[in-house]
Amino acid sequence: MKKIVTSLAVAATMMSATATLAADKILLKTPIAFSTALPGLGTPIPRVAEQLNLMSGNTIKMKVYEPGKLVPPFEILDAVSSGKINSGYTTAGYWAGKIPAAPLFSAVPFGPEAGEYMAWLYYGNGMSLYQEMYDQAGFNVKVLPCAIIAPETSGWFSKEINSPEDLKGLKMRFFGLGGKVMQKLGVATSLLPGGEIFPALEKGAIDATEFSMPAIDARLGFHKLVKYNYFPGWHQQATVFELLINGDVWNEASEQHKAIIENACRSSMTDSFAEGEAIQHAALLDNIENNGVIMKQWSPEMLAVFKETWEEVAAEEAAADPFFAKVLEDMNTFRDGYTLWKSNAFLPRK
Repeated sequence: MKKIVTSLAVAATMMSATATLAADKILLKTPIAFSTALPGLGTPIPRVAEQLNLMSGNTIKMKVYEPGKLVPPFEILDAVSSGKINSGYTTAGYWAGKIPAAPLFSAVPFGPEAGEYMAWLYYGNGMSLYQEMYDQAGFNVKVLPCAIIAPETSGWFSKEINSPEDLKGLKMRFFGLGGKVMQKLGVATSLLPGGEIFPALEKGAIDATEFSMPAIDARLGFHKLVKYNYFPGWHQQATVFELLINGDVWNEASEQHKAIIENACRSSMTDSFAEGEAIQHAALLDNIENNGVIMKQWSPEMLAVFKETWEEVAAEEAAADPFFAKVLEDMNTFRDGYTLWKSNAFLPRK
C-alpha cells in the first residue's frame, strides 16, 4: 500500500510539473547572424532548437530565421531589447559601436583559448560582467553564451605579407578588436556580414578578408579569389556566440524553462567546440590539394608587431571606457592565474 501511495505521489508531482510547464509555453522567434550552412557558426542553433523542444516536452519551441529573413544581423540586439523580436543568435563583437567592451565577450587578440574562455565565463566573473555590460548600457536582454569555436585563420590575401609595410593601404574585412590593431598598422578595415564578403572581394571593394575557421571560410569561397591564407589567428584564438532573449520574456519564464534554456546553451558550447575541431583538417587538405591555396605562417617578427600593437589598442580602449577597463582587468587577472596552471600542466608547443 505504501508503494502505491508513493507512486501516486510521484506521478502527481510529475503531472503538476508538466502542467506548470504546459501553462507557460514559449515560442522563441530567433533571427541569426550566421547561415545555418556554416559549420560551427550557424549549425549550433538548430541543434539548440531541437534540444529545447525535446527537453521541455514541446513547451519551448524555437523558430530559427536565416540571416536577414526577419532582422538584419547588425540589428539583432536592438530588436531583441525593444521586443520587436524575443530572441536572437549572434556575437557580441558586432556591438562594438554601441558598447566598447562588447568585443571582450566575443574574441580577444592574443586572448584566451576556448577552454580558458569558458573557465573565465562560467567559473570566473565573466558571466556576471557579461550581463552587467548589457544592463548598464540600457539593453533589456538576458545573455547566454551558446557556442564557441577555436582559432580562426587570420586572413586571406592576394599577395604575401612579409612586413608591416605590406599591410599599409590594404582594404580588408576585419572583425572586432583585431580590426583596431590592423587600422593602427595602416589597413582600412570594414566589418561585413559573412554573405557580403565574397561579392566585396570580387568587386574589389576590399583586397583581403578574415572571417572564420577553414571549414567555414571554404563555404564562402574565398579561395577562389585570394590564395594566401595566413595562420595563426592571433586576433581570434576563440570566439564566443550568444543567445539574446528579451528581458521581459526571460523574467516571465518559469524557473524550469530558464534552466532548460541555460543548459541547452551550455551543452551547445561543448558541442560547437567539438564540431569545429573535428572538421578543420579536411578543409586544410582540400585547400592545399585542390584549391591552390598557399598556407602561410606569420613570422615571429610579425606576430610581435601584432601583439605590441594590440597592447597599445587595449590601453587606449581601457583609458577611453571604464567598463572596458574593468572587464579587461578582470580577464587579465584570471588569465594570470590560469597561466601558472597552463605552463606547468600542458605539453610545450613545438
